[in-house]
Amino acid sequence: MKFQTIRSAVRQLYGSIAAEGTGCGPSCCGTSEAALSEAIGYTAEDLAGAPAEANLGLGSGNPVAAADLQPGQTVLDLGSGAGLDCFIAASKVGPTGRVIGVDMTPEMLERARKTASERGADNVEFRLGEVEALPVADESVDVVISNCVLNLSPERSLALGEAYRVLKPGGRLVISDLISEAAVPDHLREEAELVTACLPVPRDEYVAELRAAGFEDVAITGERAYPPEALSSTPVARQLLEAKPELADEVIRFAESVRGAILSGIKPMG
Repeated sequence: MKFQTIRSAVRQLYGSIAAEGTGCGPSCCGTSEAALSEAIGYTAEDLAGAPAEANLGLGSGNPVAAADLQPGQTVLDLGSGAGLDCFIAASKVGPTGRVIGVDMTPEMLERARKTASERGADNVEFRLGEVEALPVADESVDVVISNCVLNLSPERSLALGEAYRVLKPGGRLVISDLISEAAVPDHLREEAELVTACLPVPRDEYVAELRAAGFEDVAITGERAYPPEALSSTPVARQLLEAKPELADEVIRFAESVRGAILSGIKPMG
């Protein structure tokens, strides 16, 4: 599938999620967005301090918790969606800090900007852009975060290169994403609908990509089993299983093998 076709499919899917106001909540996997968020690493305190309308249940972990954010820092969120991680990060960096969310889906930006305006979140802004071509200046960011987004990118090496470009020397990349020990089964990857589901990236492949982008001290931490019902019950997965019920056992088995993890790396000082 061509890169632009993949991007269009992702943009359309997440635009509809923003409009409907739910990602993997009661309508698709039998649990609330808050319950799913707690299952993947958010605390009740995190969620209580963030606008409920910013939580669409789309993440794979809690990158802010692993980022050790400090007051006054500038933070960039790649694929910020409705803004959950941006608002949590904003409470960490405080009024002297700044949080920038970049997303390619206009409907997500509209939702996030509306929430920021209603909440008076003056230290948060949301910009339209693709993670492979960030609308952010060179070496202007202290920490880059992302949550279950880069695995959707058809050109992830470009996205990681962009993250490296915008980070200040010594800056840190902290990604929450889905990983697996094995590659996605070929016939599942070939299904166009599943391109827009959060497919995992093989562990070794992800680590190699971070190192190839220039990051040092690359590590994978905070692994936890990702709720399989949240992956196998997404709208696109349900559509696939309705069309090809014979794949049900394999899809469910693979979903059970997926883990949410925190990947991190440092941009060297010189």
